[in-house]
Amino acid sequence: MRSRVSLTLMLACALRRIRKDRDGSAAVQFALIGIPFLMTLFAIFEIALAFFANQALETAVQDSARQIMTGQVQMAGKSAAQFKSDMCQRVATLFNCDAVDIDVKSYPTFAAVDVNRPVDSSGNYIQQSRFEPGSAGNIVVVRATYRWPLFVTGLGFSLGDVDGNTKRLLVATAAFRNEPGPF
Repeated sequence: MRSRVSLTLMLACALRRIRKDRDGSAAVQFALIGIPFLMTLFAIFEIALAFFANQALETAVQDSARQIMTGQVQMAGKSAAQFKSDMCQRVATLFNCDAVDIDVKSYPTFAAVDVNRPVDSSGNYIQQSRFEPGSAGNIVVVRATYRWPLFVTGLGFSLGDVDGNTKRLLVATAAFRNEPGPF
């Protein structure tokens, strides 16, 4: 049996060797910091992609709404499906066009405009798909919505606001008065 002093000396020597040995310390440090770093990095990419997609949807709605404002849609007698198809051609690379909802509503005054978020108190999406482009001088609101799928939500970070917080509702809106004209 070894003496207490020799055990203490052996323990002290082992601790000195451990303190001097730095092999693998970078791997341990990366293991501690790597997962939170990668989660943050993926979250940043997901936020950037969602904002980019929302801006693309916003641009497509503005460009398509101009056709209603100038009377091109009314004079050509375009249907809701044709209008949606025209708008979807502008964002086909980012979105599944079948999942884009278009809501076009005409109002008599700007005070009567209703642009409430199409989500109920439980976070469920309420689909609105009207097509009333109005006539000359009418106030028109064109709104496109898309439920953008999220991927980083399982890691504790979520931008989700619909469908059980697994999707982000992208909403693009254009409100304008139709130009006066013969339509």
